Amino acid sequence: MRWEDQGVSVDDGALPGLQRIGFVRSVRSPQFEGMTFHEILCKSALNKVPNAAMLPFRFTVNGYRGCSHACRYCFARPTHEYLDLDCGTDFDTQVVVKTNVADVLRRELHRPSWARETVALGTNTDPYQRAEGRYALMPGIIGALADSGTPFSILTKGTLLRRDLPLITDAARHVDVSVAVSLAVGDPELHKDVEPGTPTPQARLGLISAITDAGLDCHVMVAPVLPHLTDSVGHLDMLLSQIAAAGATSVTVFGLHLRGTTRGWFMAWLARSHPELVGPYRELYRRGAYLPSDYRKMLHDRAAPLVAKYGLAPDRRSFRAAESRQAPVAAAAQPTLF
Repeated sequence: MRWEDQGVSVDDGALPGLQRIGFVRSVRSPQFEGMTFHEILCKSALNKVPNAAMLPFRFTVNGYRGCSHACRYCFARPTHEYLDLDCGTDFDTQVVVKTNVADVLRRELHRPSWARETVALGTNTDPYQRAEGRYALMPGIIGALADSGTPFSILTKGTLLRRDLPLITDAARHVDVSVAVSLAVGDPELHKDVEPGTPTPQARLGLISAITDAGLDCHVMVAPVLPHLTDSVGHLDMLLSQIAAAGATSVTVFGLHLRGTTRGWFMAWLARSHPELVGPYRELYRRGAYLPSDYRKMLHDRAAPLVAKYGLAPDRRSFRAAESRQAPVAAAAQPTLF
């Protein structure tokens, strides 16, 4: 593969925000049409979660910023604004890659002060998005965690996790490992519209089966549930039955949060694709980013019998990592349902 104009000394017009975080170069490839990867050298790999987040883990690692999954509702979109990039198309197509993240992580994990607390992977942008196919950051991250005796969790929509199943299962022999797949949209047409860059629902069901076939438990995040789009009894029944048949061991169900500029991006999509729902959504979210308590109770009462029907255990590990994708600091404001 020939790479044109990719020398470090080339003036590629990188935006000033990238200079703040160790920018090295920008890369484009015909294999990833429409994508630009901004390679950086990070100074740290472990991110400490603020105490106010009230999450069951205190440390995360994220190899990427931005995400080609392009989910219309992704909570992490506003983080791109820090880089002088927008929360919409730029977030979907301008992905920052921490090329040295595994080496930096390994150094940090070998500090005498490291207490081997659980590290969550996939709490911001997906570690198995398309960029991982080129940069393969996760094997190094998994290896560094396992070698240091550090337990970890993975949350993903990406079927590329299959590549690393041998590494993950080997790590699970030495440290506590939790794996979760996010799957909230079972309708193929709606999936293509609201999560255009993600693997299909059927592909993710296959991933769930592959994880359990490898001898690992697989939790499934049925989240976010989209009001008036994926919250019907019919849709939830269909999706939960398929998740159970794929071998999932537990599920969590919760509704959509719309925080910060993600709200505007999602509502613009809604106006294009489902204009009849703009009014109902404005009413639901009139008081802020979270669904009202009466809607949350309705969703719980609707989903709970279906979870029991298909023998899907409640979330034994309190897998709030996925909820943090929707609301990293205020996750506790909306309780996990299952």
